[in-house]
Amino acid sequence: PPLPIPPEVENDPEIMKYWAQRYRLFSKFDHGIKMDREGWFSVTPEKIAHHIAERCRCDLIVDAFCGVGGNAIQFAFTCERVIAIDIDPVKLECARHNAAIYGVADRIEFVLGDYLELADRLTADVVFLSPPWGGPDYLTADVFNIQTMMQPDGYKIFEKTKRITDNIAYFVPRNADVEQLVSLAGPGGKVEVEQNFLNRKLKTVTAYYGELVDG
Repeated sequence: PPLPIPPEVENDPEIMKYWAQRYRLFSKFDHGIKMDREGWFSVTPEKIAHHIAERCRCDLIVDAFCGVGGNAIQFAFTCERVIAIDIDPVKLECARHNAAIYGVADRIEFVLGDYLELADRLTADVVFLSPPWGGPDYLTADVFNIQTMMQPDGYKIFEKTKRITDNIAYFVPRNADVEQLVSLAGPGGKVEVEQNFLNRKLKTVTAYYGELVDG
């Protein structure tokens, strides 16, 4: 049977609208999925996470800002090993719990820490970047500037990641500045900017670099 609405959701009008979409976020929601408040508006919908995971197939992937685990869980189905990093212990505990519900916790190494500090010691075939967008307010801007509106700076995150691998998937809001995403590829570099739709609505954008570019 469907779970009752938790009081912290019912008393929060902003989150209530996400409650109606809970099965889009996690198909196994009723099995006991755990989320913090920010998780409601920042977790990648499962279908989109599944699609990105198919494109990022590899032996070892790093999910640099794993949040409550929506992407890391899907990566565990397509990659041999997943390193899932988050600076927030509550989110990381949610991610670990949720991965167990999907039966993939054994393929994911959960790391509590600051990705920018850990990056120099990491090796990976692919890195997935989904830095915090600063809550639902990001959609009020005409264009989301990944350098000034992301904390930490979206350019700095990318440059740090290039030291690990050129194979980067960058997950950004649907109103992200495409010219900025293209410029990150550098002179002569390749990038593929993909729009992610759900129920015919543009939800998010994923930029692929390195060998992740299709064709």
